[in-house]
Amino acid sequence: MGGHLSARSEVGEGSCFLATLPIRREAPVGPAPIEADSFNAGAGQPAISRQEEAPVKDAEQEHPQILIIEDNPDVVFYLQSCLEGLYNLNVAYNGLFGIEKAIQDIPDLIISDVMLPGKGGFEICSILKNDERTSHIPIILLTAKADVESRLEGLSAGADAYLSKPFVKEELLIRLEKLLELRRKLQERYTQVSLEAPTGTATAETSGMEAAFLQKVNHQILAYLSDAGFSNAQLASKLHLSESQLFRKLKALTGRPTGGYIRSIRLLKGKELLQHTQLAISEIAYEVGFTDPSYFSRAFSKEFGESPSAARPN
Repeated sequence: MGGHLSARSEVGEGSCFLATLPIRREAPVGPAPIEADSFNAGAGQPAISRQEEAPVKDAEQEHPQILIIEDNPDVVFYLQSCLEGLYNLNVAYNGLFGIEKAIQDIPDLIISDVMLPGKGGFEICSILKNDERTSHIPIILLTAKADVESRLEGLSAGADAYLSKPFVKEELLIRLEKLLELRRKLQERYTQVSLEAPTGTATAETSGMEAAFLQKVNHQILAYLSDAGFSNAQLASKLHLSESQLFRKLKALTGRPTGGYIRSIRLLKGKELLQHTQLAISEIAYEVGFTDPSYFSRAFSKEFGESPSAARPN
């Protein structure tokens, strides 16, 4: 800002710190800051732009989606300046609205302040980590409290990382990348679709919740296996989710969209029938919800790297 900082200290007398900032009639061109009068303290959130309400569905959509839950416009502006171009950003200015946005949008990661109107950061962690729709989402808590007790409280509530204010851009970016890397490892665990989802361990409560969720998904697909018309919308409805929620949750866990996951379960069941029954390939295709046996054979070969006839035991 073109200013100057100096200090003078004498033993036994104390210290004096002096910060000087120039007053000018011009300023460097840069991103427009958040307008102070756009913050509605009574409502607990500022006027949200169209882009914040729903991230634009364009080429940038491939970037991970981050939800920022923060009531300080200056901190929001700093986070946006650090993350723009690397992540798709969405903002909530109080805890209750943040929880609603997290459940509605299923972001890839959440950055939340601890002290917030509506619901605090610890409550946000506890609620989202115990909801099967959002339990997989990594959460970073921001706070000015750096004492051990505050950190332990945040970690006990389910926070994946704790960042003390003030923080530098490099530290934030490293934290985000490491958390997304851990989520990719979780995704690798569930990449291989199975009819029986793996169970979580006693030391991995979140993984157990994800396994239980996939078990519910598999159960519904298998219940309507022979119904070729069983759609993404029907599966979402059976699980009491929106299509978007189900898509983002499955994509986050398995790397597969809803339709692709359903097809994989159908093919896996078809492989099981090929190996344990004498049904004709066309009969198996119909049994697992394919109306065209030729398409079943092509999809089977693409999924498993061998034709249905080759998958049968000798």
